[in-house]
Amino acid sequence: MRSIVLDLEVPEGRGTFFKGVEQSDIVIESFPPGDLQKLGLGFEVLSEINPGLILASLTSFGQSGPRRHYKSCDLVASAYGGQMYVTGSPSMPPLKAYGDQSYNTSSLFAAIGIVLALRKRRQSGRGDHIDISLQGAVTATLDHVMVRYFSEGIVARRQGNRSWNGTSFIVSCRDGHLYLTLSPWETLVEWMDTEGMAGDLAKEKWKEESYRLQHIDHIAEVIEKWTRTHSARELFELGQRMQFPWAPVCSPCQVLESPQLRARDFFPRWQTPKERECF
Repeated sequence: MRSIVLDLEVPEGRGTFFKGVEQSDIVIESFPPGDLQKLGLGFEVLSEINPGLILASLTSFGQSGPRRHYKSCDLVASAYGGQMYVTGSPSMPPLKAYGDQSYNTSSLFAAIGIVLALRKRRQSGRGDHIDISLQGAVTATLDHVMVRYFSEGIVARRQGNRSWNGTSFIVSCRDGHLYLTLSPWETLVEWMDTEGMAGDLAKEKWKEESYRLQHIDHIAEVIEKWTRTHSARELFELGQRMQFPWAPVCSPCQVLESPQLRARDFFPRWQTPKERECF
């Protein structure tokens, strides 16, 4: 891996950059829209030097549009892209998603765009300019949110620890939390009933899915009374044996100690003076 620092505002720096462009397949940049053109380094200029060049531009709001010069960050992109509106609890203000999701997503979309442009270049011999915005990348992740709005006019709301359609949610256990689904319903109710904790869920009316969705709060209350009597790992292992796609909500320490990741050598092992306590 080699790197070089260039001052693109002086002729010498631009000259060195042009030499690199001649030999490159891809250039990735994050200058504000229009800045490369001001420096004489726009895509039209670069493609004359190297017709096969692929230029990927990652910016806050894209290369065009009335707000292309607005400033942004992960929080701004999450809010203005619509992600924050559907994140969090319905009884609380909107929340940002964990981590720098807008940066991660836009980088992923840029990588996919570059791969597609390389494939296209094999046929055309020409490069391309890929225009990625943080806002656009965030909005593109709102799968069911935008689809339901387009098709049914439904404005999605924050669901807290539940999935958008109410068929799965996170429950408390004796020692932590578990992601739990309700399907197959009959198997779940039979399991709870063997422990005398199915409550009224064994009644015939609950077999109707539409009825269950209308009374999901009651279902969650009954199920959580049951899950609180078990450990998350116990329910995870037993549930998976019965083909339930369940999983405990793992802390970083628990992820590190995952037997599955260990078996696949996902994390290199090394000796430490003192093992960290797992919470």
